[in-house]
Amino acid sequence: MDLKLKTISKDGIAEALSKVELYRYLNEPEEAESICHDILVADPENQIAQRLLGLTITDQFEGQTSDRYGEAEKMFQSLTDRYEQLYYLGLLQERRAKAQIRAGRPAHMLVGSFHEAMRCFEEAEKIRPPKNDDAVLRWNRCVRLLEKIGQVEGESLESFLEDHDTAPVEMMRRPGGRSR
Repeated sequence: MDLKLKTISKDGIAEALSKVELYRYLNEPEEAESICHDILVADPENQIAQRLLGLTITDQFEGQTSDRYGEAEKMFQSLTDRYEQLYYLGLLQERRAKAQIRAGRPAHMLVGSFHEAMRCFEEAEKIRPPKNDDAVLRWNRCVRLLEKIGQVEGESLESFLEDHDTAPVEMMRRPGGRSR
């Protein structure tokens, strides 16, 4: 059998994008990532696939040096809409810091990542589309996390992360799918 990748049709991209979102909701980011790569072969400039590919990579962050931070960053930097670029680069910094918290990194080492995320969110907020408060919501979450870091300095920080701060795949790896 010839092990050669097949190219999807451009007509199938919309359905493939819906499958990417479905696999992300099912906590299967590797499946979602594979489909994103297939879409980008068929349509290399597809902005939705680029954004979703970056997100599926961040869904897999474990706070280790093996995290593919650079790949996700490249995807988000390739977004042509400046608001989306800034928003998702901020999300990248935030998710990276949260993964490092779960991995046990000291709080003082994470403050800079949260500040960088907040800088991106602040810039995105200035150019946000009407009725879109996503950057404000992420900014506020970073502020709350930084306040907690200040309150628990020297203690385990993982306990203050709630399930909504965890990539979907991480929740499924825990016994019972819930936080510890």
